[in-house]
Amino acid sequence: MSIMAQETAAPAMRGSEIRRHELAAFLRSRRERIAPEQVGLERGVRRRTPGLRREEVAQLSAVGVTWYTWLEQARNIQVSVQVVDALARTLMLDASERAHLFQLAGATDPTPAASCSGVTEAQRELLRQLEPVPACIQNSRYDILAYNRTYARLLGDLDAVPPEDRNCMLLVYTDSDWRAAIVHLEDTQRLMAARLRASMAGHLGEPAWKMLLKRLETESPEFRENWERYEVVGSRTKIKEFLNPYVGHLTLEHTDLWLNPGPGARMVTYTPKNEETRRRLEKLYEIARAS
Repeated sequence: MSIMAQETAAPAMRGSEIRRHELAAFLRSRRERIAPEQVGLERGVRRRTPGLRREEVAQLSAVGVTWYTWLEQARNIQVSVQVVDALARTLMLDASERAHLFQLAGATDPTPAASCSGVTEAQRELLRQLEPVPACIQNSRYDILAYNRTYARLLGDLDAVPPEDRNCMLLVYTDSDWRAAIVHLEDTQRLMAARLRASMAGHLGEPAWKMLLKRLETESPEFRENWERYEVVGSRTKIKEFLNPYVGHLTLEHTDLWLNPGPGARMVTYTPKNEETRRRLEKLYEIARAS
């Protein structure tokens, strides 16, 4: 390399090195502020490290201890978006901290919470006009991009779920409120895994899809079992039964209304199948409006 080329490359190299050291310091600072009890670990009598140990962060994030140690030592190693996402969740980062972590790691956060979802104001108004019918807009990855007030209370309290976790697949497999509200849970989980496999065929290798799959496989034994069946099911209208925590049993007809020519974003609606469900939806809507 010529002297001129070296001088040109030097600032970039120094910038990259500075960013690695900033990343290492940021990870240490966030690791040290989390008490073991916050993540379900026992403190023990010999703990000297404030917060979590490196090996605990590595284990909770499903990464190698040596690899994570190198990361905190500011070594020049590659970091995937799946790993950055896992670290953000393990370290309980808020939205600003999560964005900062991705920036320091030189990665782009592919979750809808980190970017514009593409939902128009007209579509949001349509969601409002459908109330008390629960409705939302999802993409082909099952991220919930927008929803009305009735949908927010359909299976618990969706507003309380962090935006990056508002994904139907994740919620069906890992969220206790959603799992408790679904009457035929095992059948629903198996069907949704088959639908995800069908949708994923057109997105193999995309970071956001790989990140979702990695998280599901890490956090849910039920998903791993269903995923290994290699079943494939397309979209279809179907009857859903929920045990809503606010108004009780609901029998609803699920319909997908596609917003584009291809199988991408869609509006999902849940219309009542009987008069009792209709009355209960109206009551749920009043509860949602008052909250």
